Amino acid sequence: MTAAPPAVLVVDDEPQIHRFLGPALEAAGYAPLRAETAREGLRLAASRAPVCVLLDLGLPDMDGKEALERLRAFSQVPVIVVSARDREVEKVAALDVGADDYVEKPFGVAELLARLRAATRRALLSSAPAPVVRTGLLEVDLERRLARVGGAELSLTPREWDLLAALARDLGKVVTQRRLLTEVWGPAHAEDTQYLRVYVGQLRAKLGEAAAVLRTEPGVGYRLLEVGPIVLSPATGADPKPPGERRG
Repeated sequence: MTAAPPAVLVVDDEPQIHRFLGPALEAAGYAPLRAETAREGLRLAASRAPVCVLLDLGLPDMDGKEALERLRAFSQVPVIVVSARDREVEKVAALDVGADDYVEKPFGVAELLARLRAATRRALLSSAPAPVVRTGLLEVDLERRLARVGGAELSLTPREWDLLAALARDLGKVVTQRRLLTEVWGPAHAEDTQYLRVYVGQLRAKLGEAAAVLRTEPGVGYRLLEVGPIVLSPATGADPKPPGERRG
């Protein structure tokens, strides 16, 4: 018996978006679900268990960010905001309330499908315990608090490690400045963006040839890019030296 194709929920009040995306999603092996209001989208998200939600912010019955907050109350399904709102403040707000990615209208279908695949892949792998995250030459062992580039271990300060780990946990996703500052420095430093710029610069210098995987999203935050095959597995290998011997 052939398995049913995975469902992708498109929440958008523009009929042309559905006419465009429906066939594209079907051709890519997905079953599109259509909702033109936030309330219908929330109902379908709860009843049909889509693998991803493509969400417009300008919905007729409520703002898309409010819909996203309500969705996050009962589901961690990947959400890609697809919106004509291109202001940085809108992107930041959507990411802060739980979006996994953001695509501006107009968009290319190939890029959107690539982001959809990445979002669903991350969701499938996110349950792996204490993973080692690998992207390009960079390897981040979240359990042992180790980072390597091309097999060579990096000497990171505790703050640099916390920053890299926060990005690695959301590999491929934009992590906002406010969220990074809150997680690494605490809520009292949520507006201290200069801290973040300094430490990102230090981290890039230590990453060396792997620094290209750490991308700045101007005015929004930072993203650790997915490069090549992504492997998440329990940590293996010889016991490392105690952390105190490597960090200053």
